[in-house]
Amino acid sequence: MSRFNASVVCFDMKPMLHDDHLLLRPVTADDFEGLYQVASDPAIWEQHPAKDRWKREVFEALFERLLQGGGTLVVIDRSSEAIIGSSSYYEPRTMDRDVAIGYTFLARRYWGSRCNAELKALMLQHAFKFVDRVWFHVALENWRSQRAMEKVGARLSHRAARESGGVISEFLHYVIDKP
Repeated sequence: MSRFNASVVCFDMKPMLHDDHLLLRPVTADDFEGLYQVASDPAIWEQHPAKDRWKREVFEALFERLLQGGGTLVVIDRSSEAIIGSSSYYEPRTMDRDVAIGYTFLARRYWGSRCNAELKALMLQHAFKFVDRVWFHVALENWRSQRAMEKVGARLSHRAARESGGVISEFLHYVIDKP
């Protein structure tokens, strides 16, 4: 018996989401400079398989992929109206009723704050209108993101190789099921 529910609407990859502190909106080509200003900090990428994403030409390639992917949201601090990072929905699978959230990066001054938890809460709340499960793919050496996954209530499901930007690497697969 198929788990597909014909009444499920296609996943909305480009929502506008907000709470008192954050605004998440779909990325546009005009967001490059604001996002690169954040992404140009090498510390953001030091635990990532692509450690050189702080370089403009490397980030340009990532930005183009994110722009073409259609599920990237720019994260804006509502108090300052500044771009502070981004996160993406990707790999929506209607038949499996799941989606992935990732490619998240935030300005270092927001690390350790409530920002990532709020960002993920907004994205999860939206996702669970459409799916029953959300996946997160975290690099093996990215212990900051691993801790962040635990803080938002994700559980480690398994380890598997994945392709990202033409590079195949091992990733930890975390999951959160719809409450």
